[in-house]
Amino acid sequence: MKNEQLVQALDLARRSGPVRDIVIPPCPELLVQLQDATATHDPDPEAIARIASADVAMAAALLRQANSPLYGLQQPVTGVGQALNVLGMKPSVKLLSGFLTRHALQVHSHLLAHFWESSTRRAIACEHIGQQLYGMDPGLSYTFGLFCHVGMPVMMAGVKGYGGTLTEAMARQDRSFTQTENANHRTDHAVVGAIVARTWRLPLPVAVAIRLHHDFTCLSDSGLGDTERRLVAMGLIADHLVHQHEGLPPLREWQRHGPACLAYLQVSEDEVNHWIDELHPAFEAVVLA
Repeated sequence: MKNEQLVQALDLARRSGPVRDIVIPPCPELLVQLQDATATHDPDPEAIARIASADVAMAAALLRQANSPLYGLQQPVTGVGQALNVLGMKPSVKLLSGFLTRHALQVHSHLLAHFWESSTRRAIACEHIGQQLYGMDPGLSYTFGLFCHVGMPVMMAGVKGYGGTLTEAMARQDRSFTQTENANHRTDHAVVGAIVARTWRLPLPVAVAIRLHHDFTCLSDSGLGDTERRLVAMGLIADHLVHQHEGLPPLREWQRHGPACLAYLQVSEDEVNHWIDELHPAFEAVVLA
């Protein structure tokens, strides 16, 4: 299916399908402002500072990151402008975007207790992989990694019995995660996450890749763009890297589809093993508030 067909199917599911009764939280106004402010290649630092200062907790998160041991400052920064200078514009925007997203899509379940920590690590891993690939936008890769599984907290909040489905999906060996979701709810977190991406005006390749991130047949579908397929492939590699770091059991999808993802991106297993060590400090530094 081409992008246009996927988008039409998502819009139809939102209007009249099983997703129509799921509450999709609106994109936070400050995130809309941040998207508008960073739409150009040279965003205005003063505009970013105004957005960061509009929420006390968000400004505090920015200051806390700038004053973390990672930056080794002799004197602590005390203002948002100083923090932006220390962190740099792109890292600051990523931090602010992640903060606003987490607080708009809060997780209230032990089953997703570390959801945003893992999502942030996945985003970091996707960005790192994107930097290694010719012609790939690392910022786009980061956004995909952060939002890849965003349908899960939305379904947890809005779909009765989804907690039980999560437990079942993680335990079953006879069918995939999304097959269990669809059997129980006639939709899955890939569809819901893609609708969130559409609602929040994320780039179209991100929405398409979220929709397809458990469908690895897309890697051989020439009707899809290379960017979308690259994102799907790097998403599974990133999940593998995060699972390795967090000491979790190997992903069934990695065992089945990892070789195809590596082949599509022309990445070797030795490179992936190197990335595990290379990303360790950045993964360890993920402390969210």
